[in-house]
Amino acid sequence: MGTPTGNPVAPVIKVASNNVLQNRMKDIIDFNTGSIITGEDTIESKGEELLEYLIKVASSEEVPAAVRLGQEDFIPWKRGISL
Repeated sequence: MGTPTGNPVAPVIKVASNNVLQNRMKDIIDFNTGSIITGEDTIESKGEELLEYLIKVASSEEVPAAVRLGQEDFIPWKRGISL
């Protein structure tokens, strides 16, 4: 489902688990792993690509969508079961 929130303390990197999610929320998704499911990439190659992206974010070479969009809200989550 995803959430459009960021975090004021640390950058939030939003990862899509499939291409449908990536296409539906492309304005807030930073990294798409849907190509693993479709067979275009392997877990290993996407893992390396994600690591490279994370290093670029940590080095300020890339700016995650939440930072770019000013999504600095913080929503603490309840512990335990929510219905």
